[in-house]
Amino acid sequence: MPAVHIDPAALLRHIETLASDVFDGRKPGTQGEALTVDYLIDTFKRHGLAPGNPDGSYVQEVPLTGITSQTTVSLSIGGERIGWQAKRDFVGGSESRRPLIRVQASELVFVGHGVVAPEYGWDDYKGVDLRGKTVVVLMDDPQVPDPADSRRLDPSMFKGDVKTYYATRDHKREAAMPQGAIVRITVHETARAGGTPFGAYANEDGREAFTLRDDVEPQFDADLIIPVERARELFRRAGHDFEALRERARHKDFKPVALGVRLDAEVRNTLRELRSRNVVARVEGREPRLKDEVVLYTAHWDHFGRDPALKGDPIYHGALDNASGVAALLEIARSYANLPEPPARSVLFIATTAEEAGLLGARHYAAHPLVPLARTLADLNLDIINVWGRTADVQITGWGESDMDTLAMEVAAAQGKRVVPDQAPELGLYYRQDAFEFARAGVPSLYVRSGVDFIGKPPGYRREKVGAYIAHDYHQVTDTVRDDWDLAGGAEQAEFAFAIGWRLAQGAPFPKWRPGTEFKARRDAMLGKAR
Repeated sequence: MPAVHIDPAALLRHIETLASDVFDGRKPGTQGEALTVDYLIDTFKRHGLAPGNPDGSYVQEVPLTGITSQTTVSLSIGGERIGWQAKRDFVGGSESRRPLIRVQASELVFVGHGVVAPEYGWDDYKGVDLRGKTVVVLMDDPQVPDPADSRRLDPSMFKGDVKTYYATRDHKREAAMPQGAIVRITVHETARAGGTPFGAYANEDGREAFTLRDDVEPQFDADLIIPVERARELFRRAGHDFEALRERARHKDFKPVALGVRLDAEVRNTLRELRSRNVVARVEGREPRLKDEVVLYTAHWDHFGRDPALKGDPIYHGALDNASGVAALLEIARSYANLPEPPARSVLFIATTAEEAGLLGARHYAAHPLVPLARTLADLNLDIINVWGRTADVQITGWGESDMDTLAMEVAAAQGKRVVPDQAPELGLYYRQDAFEFARAGVPSLYVRSGVDFIGKPPGYRREKVGAYIAHDYHQVTDTVRDDWDLAGGAEQAEFAFAIGWRLAQGAPFPKWRPGTEFKARRDAMLGKAR
């Protein structure tokens, strides 16, 4: 394997540029996007990479609809009318592309976790007719107690503490809408939301959201999130015990509960059509029989732009999230381009758009791949790299899902490191980053993350740094470059990702999903059809 050194100073230069005021928060459909895309194309060209699109360009257009929702909500409980205040009592709007949506007297029904999982014998709906109704849904997988120890979760159900696809908003929408539901109310709990407090959602409420223009999946008339305290109050007013119903929702025999509450809502949407761009570059493989197969590297370039209503700095700089991942992507690309000879297979680098809007750039690529997914070995995603120093390990989200685990351990050992699985699998980070869209399409994928054992630092150092970032800077205007950053660890993280991709690109077998993984059937069908 070639000896590749990635310069921490080069990473920092990219981050400083992309997170600067000039790039204005890198929001899709703005001048910030235009500057970002130009910078990425210029850098790929300067590093000597070829265009990644077969049409000879460095971009893949991603058609988006921008939606800015203004939402009002009121409830009728026992003859009493209660108005909810946006940002305090609820957040949300609608991704339905209609300028005006009115919901009248929609009955609220508590459906537990809103999960339908045949392989676990689980159905939270039990055939109940929900036409025109509003579902009230808990976050996360069903929290099924272990029969041997009720203080733990049953490892045979929904992978125990490991969050599965059934915990995602996508699954809960896919399960609810065929039942006829027109509104969803999700009960927010910080511990179930990856540590993200309700206030973070409130800060983003009212901003322009995006959907894929060619996405034909149906959407709710209104899609709302409420804090758990509001849910407790709502259930109490309606004569129900929220905690008792939540406990019932931990068991297979749970049945939906009509709450005796009706909802009125009005959503006014301002719509904007735009074409955003994924930026794609390619290192062409050297072997004629293998160069049409590719390894993917991804990192999202987008962030939230600016909010003129904010006092002081109005720009969401997105230095860690995700100028840092893009910096790693660019330097990995430079490393491939500088090899004495290219690998046997081709390597495609994709800087995706609209990740913050729901992984939309990655979703669009997976639906419209520039190289068929049956000829795509794997995706390696980079999102928020390590800026706090060197580690003795590397953390992998997606561990245990495919046989890339063995490859990751071999590469880490060669670097004098060890691999650790996701240290907080209950947070479901795998489903909140671009690698998930490739996995959902069938392509084995890893999210390459910072290690946890920081060299020369006291126990709890990572928890302190990451906790402070999540609490104060994540998705805030304060996500800026810091003087105390140490990108040596981020450089080693990028070198690790390079080495995995290089091994795959040199002719390693196509990675395989492990039996029981929810993405395996899609891949097996894809490869079988290709053969």
